[in-house]
Amino acid sequence: MEQLTHSTVRIETTLHDGGIATGTGFYMNFLQKEDSAVPVIITNKHVVAKANLSRFHVTLATGEGLPDTGKHQQFQFADFENQCIKHPDPNVDLAAFPIGPLLNQVQKTGGKLFYIPLKTELIPKDEERESYSSMEDIVMIGYPNGIWDAKNNLPVIRKGITATHANVPWNGKSEFLTDIASFPGSSGSPVFLANIGGYMDNQGNTYMGSHRIRLLGVHCAGAMHTALGEIKIVTAPTSNVPVPITRIPNNIGVAINSKEIFGLEKEVERLIGTNA
Repeated sequence: MEQLTHSTVRIETTLHDGGIATGTGFYMNFLQKEDSAVPVIITNKHVVAKANLSRFHVTLATGEGLPDTGKHQQFQFADFENQCIKHPDPNVDLAAFPIGPLLNQVQKTGGKLFYIPLKTELIPKDEERESYSSMEDIVMIGYPNGIWDAKNNLPVIRKGITATHANVPWNGKSEFLTDIASFPGSSGSPVFLANIGGYMDNQGNTYMGSHRIRLLGVHCAGAMHTALGEIKIVTAPTSNVPVPITRIPNNIGVAINSKEIFGLEKEVERLIGTNA
């Protein structure tokens, strides 16, 4: 889990209309071979939509290749949306930003960056997903409302459970629901199946002392109800004060099935091959 906190990146964008938005991305190696890979940042299409300028920070590495905590470098990219590769299916809210040129640039200057790229091997196969129960422990790592440890360039970890089975398409889409607090800025966050010290499958088999970390999905939205609210008059010692009363929204998140990442990987291969 300590390594996974270095797998995400806070994405801040300036939109074409001048507005500012934040989202989450995570590092992943596509087209992995023995001596090569295409490194990308994966996020949602709507995180990069209408983004003119993008900024994100990457932690610097020590000479031993460890994170140099508290030291990180900001990178800025113009025309950001058009530099991203989008999933070919319009119904799948995933996009990838190739970072090979960035890494080559840093390497030429003698700098070293520290980040943990996820491997596609973390994505569970269908037969493994079928062994999960409808309620599994999950962890989501990201930047809700843009919140982050700006000093140390670290994200926020949130824990919850799956609200629907991760292998059953929610309403026919390649998605499932999570019972986890999510807010704007969480979009693009990796959702991990996280079993530390043991777990049980849906047949009742117990695996004590075993760890299980899988990339289960990518958070893309929060299921919200409209908080209409009402104005009530509260009697104070000197006057009546109007106070807005609102209902609390639910904390149901929508996550894209991580197997859709393979479709994004194929699109990256089609457009840029292994030369990124």
